[in-house]
Amino acid sequence: MTENVTEDVTEGMTEDMTEGGLDETLEVPLVELRPALEAVLMVADQPLDHMTLASAVGYPPEEVRQALAGLAAEYAEQGRGFDLRNVAGGWRFYTRDEFAVVVEKFVLEGQQARLTQAALETLAVVAYRQPVSRARVSAIRGVNVDGVMRTLVSRGLIEEAGHDPETTATLYRTTGYFLERIGVTSLAELPELAPLLPDLTDMDDMDDFSGGLAAGTTDVADSA
Repeated sequence: MTENVTEDVTEGMTEDMTEGGLDETLEVPLVELRPALEAVLMVADQPLDHMTLASAVGYPPEEVRQALAGLAAEYAEQGRGFDLRNVAGGWRFYTRDEFAVVVEKFVLEGQQARLTQAALETLAVVAYRQPVSRARVSAIRGVNVDGVMRTLVSRGLIEEAGHDPETTATLYRTTGYFLERIGVTSLAELPELAPLLPDLTDMDDMDDFSGGLAAGTTDVADSA
C-alpha cells in the first residue's frame, strides 16, 4: 500500500511540473542570448534595463546583465562605430563620439533632401493623432515606422512629448518648425483630414486612408 501511495504522489508531482511548472518557465522560445539582446536593442526607442530585456529574451536577469556587459566590452574592443551603454538605468546603442563629425554631416545633408512618401504619410499621422506613440503610428500605417520617425525627428518636424501613462511609450508631436514649413500658425489651420484617419479598431480602409494622406501632405513635400 505504501508503494502505491508513493507512486501516485510521484506521478502527480510529475504531471503538475509538466503542466504548470517547468514548461512555463520561459514565455518565449529559447534562442542564443547575445544575438537576441542585439535584436531587441536594435528596435528599442528608449533605454531598457536588464530585467526588461531578461523578460523579452527568456533568460535569467543575472545572465542577461553579464551578457550586456560582455557585448559592450566586445564592441569597444572591436572599435565599432557604436557603443552599447548603460545610461539612466537602461541599455541602448549609441554612436561613438569619434564619429560625431560623420553623423553630423549625414544628418545635415539629410535636412536638404526631399521627404519620401512614407515620411509624408507618417508625418500626417503624427500631425492628426498627436501626441502619439510609434506603436500607434505603425498600427495605423500597417508598417514599421521606426526609421521614418527618426528621420522626422532629425529633420526637426516632430519631437518627443512625454510618455503614455499606461504603456510608458514615448509620445511624439509636431514642432513649430513643422507649422512654419507648411505655412500655418496653428494645428487648427490644418486641412480637414482627420475623418480619413482610421481608429485602431477599424483598420479595413487603409487604401482610402493612404490616398487621403498623400493628397494632404503635398505642401510639406514641396516646402521640405
